[in-house]
Parts: sequence; C-alpha cells; structure tokens
Amino acid sequence: MIPYGRQSLDQADIDAVVAVLRSDWLTQGPALERFEQAMALRCQADHAVAVCNATAALHIACVAAGLGPGDCLWTTPNTFLASANCGRYCGAQVDFVDIDLLTWNLDADALTTKLEEAERDGTLPKVLVAVAFSGQSCDMRRIGQLSERYGFTVIEDASHAVGASYAGRPVGCGEFADMTVFSFHPVKIITSAEGGMVLTNRPDLAQRLQRLRSHGMTREVGQMTEPSHGPWYYQQVELGFNYRMTDLQAALGLSQLNKLDGFIARRRELAARYHRLLGGLPLTLPGLQPEAESAWHLYVVRLQLDGITLSHLQVFEGLRAAGIGVNLHYIPVHLQPYYRDLGFATGDFPQAERYYSEAISLPMFPSLSDEQQDYVVEQLRRLLEE
Repeated sequence: MIPYGRQSLDQADIDAVVAVLRSDWLTQGPALERFEQAMALRCQADHAVAVCNATAALHIACVAAGLGPGDCLWTTPNTFLASANCGRYCGAQVDFVDIDLLTWNLDADALTTKLEEAERDGTLPKVLVAVAFSGQSCDMRRIGQLSERYGFTVIEDASHAVGASYAGRPVGCGEFADMTVFSFHPVKIITSAEGGMVLTNRPDLAQRLQRLRSHGMTREVGQMTEPSHGPWYYQQVELGFNYRMTDLQAALGLSQLNKLDGFIARRRELAARYHRLLGGLPLTLPGLQPEAESAWHLYVVRLQLDGITLSHLQVFEGLRAAGIGVNLHYIPVHLQPYYRDLGFATGDFPQAERYYSEAISLPMFPSLSDEQQDYVVEQLRRLLEE
C-alpha cells in the first residue's frame, strides 16, 4: 500500500533521540530550547513555544488571546476538528467562513461580507483561525487588514505549512498573524512523533504561552504576587495545562528541521509532476494564489463528476483496491454530529460541502518515488476513463 503520507526518518534522527536518552534531561531541557530557537530563527519570529501537539498549541493560543465564554471564534469548515474545537475548549461559540474556489482555503471575500454583517449585529469574532490548508496560506494580507479594522486576533493554523512562505517571508514570521501554530505529527512536513508549536512576536503572548503549557506556573519574580521564598519557589498564577513537549521529541524535531529544505524541494517537485501528469483529465487541480509558496503537505484533486461515469466513492475505493492509500481532507467540520447539535446544518457552507463531495488526497511525501507516483496517476487515469 502506498500511503497518502508518511514520515521520512534517517540515522541522524535516531542518533539525536538516543543522545537525549543518554543525557540528564528527558523533558524541558536544552534540546527543547534548541528546537524552539531554531524554529524561531527559521521562521523569522521572535518567540517559539513548543508543546505536546498542535491541538494543545491551538488551545493555549486561544487562551492567550483571551477567548472565553460569550466570545466567538471563526474558522474554515475545510479543516481538521482541532481548528474549531480549540474555541469550544475555551467555552466560546464557533462559526465558519466558507472556502474559495482557487485554494480551498477560507474565502477572504466571504470573510469580509460576514464581518460587515457581524459588525451590524454586534457579533464580531474575538479570534479568527486561518488555516493554511494543504500547505498554502490564506489571503493573509487581507485577513491582517481586516483584523486591524475589526479588532480580532489572528491565529494562523499552519499545521500543514512548515517551510512554506507568504509575501516573500516564511510562514510563522507573524507579519499578518498574532500567533502561528505548527504541527509535527508524523504525516506533516517534519515530525517530532507528536508535537506542536506556537510562534509569536509579542513577548506578552510568549510569556503567557510558556506558563499555560505548564500548569500556569512561573518562577519569574516579575510574574509573582509576592517575593520569592527561595530557590525552590514557584507560583501558579493562572489555570494552565500539562502540554509540555519532551526533549526526545524536540531532538527529533530539530534533526528533522535540518532536512526541511530537502523535504520541501521534493514535495514541490512531486506537486509539479502531478500538475503535469494529471493535466487534461476530468479533475480540478489545486490552485495557488500569487503571494503564496505552498509546502505541499497535501496534494488534493477534485473529481469533475459530470465528466466521469464512476462516483466519488467508486473512484476512492478503486484507488484503495489498487494499493493506493488515498484519503479525504476534510469532512466539513460543521457537518459533524457535535456541531450539528450546536445548530449547523447541510447547506450552511455550500462551497465546502461541494468540495467534500469531490475531493481526494493523493499520496504526497518526500520518499514517494517517481515510479510510485506514475502508478498513482496510471490508476487514477484508468478509473476516470472507465
């Protein structure tokens, strides 16, 4: 079976983890600090806070933004559950903005219209989670301008976009977002087995994120309510969580970061080959906006169902039967039973729903060979021509 995605590990990664196992620090030690510093430097950000996974990163980013009961978070329906659930963890309401026809990201035009309506109704969001679907940022320049006008905090969920760029700068630099979240799950661009990170240029947010990942505790005298009792002393100054990343994970992540350029180059080469090999078939291929350079975490195609005889499900199952582990990213979040119970229904976000009825994620990972990719294309072509 050719999977849709998989990690790419080598001996250097194994050696990095073994070195930590032989050290005095297994968690919250120097490997963690090195990983954070390296990611911040790579992304041209001032601060990086590593946590146990990207869902935890989204959660503490929302808490640091002051999101709570009575507030609202907006995001795209074409995303993983965590991009919306992070708002619910804070007791906030969640709403969605439909996707555009080019990138299948949150639609900046639809966002503008929805904000105008929300301003009239007094229902503006406190937080917008802008998801860099498949590795390509949203129209972050416009989103940044809208955030200045309407006063919401922008969290870029760049779980797919480590190594991507926007407007000539690395995703994560914070030019158009208050905080950026990365994921290091095994199928992502680089992996720390599990892990996530929040990047920001605001020292106040960084300080709070560091507290929130570790029970709301601090040893910094300036954050305490009274003088320190001694070298052992700490205070819990707010309710936090145990979202810490281990040094084992951080060492793996740092080793992977050293290979990021090669990973991205291969993903872009594979994307270009897919574009070339799939041209002319009854498919809608992924589009790129002018300012974005995708990291190509995913390569998604949409079936032009009126031009083929098989159904969406039949094409999907046909590829699986041929040994190709295709997937579908994503089921629209508002159609999940939990969100239906909150009042969402079929028809609320028609572009995301139509996308879901047509989309298939093809294999995309650095070790995918040209021969394997050719086989994927051959099998897809066969099914489309039946």
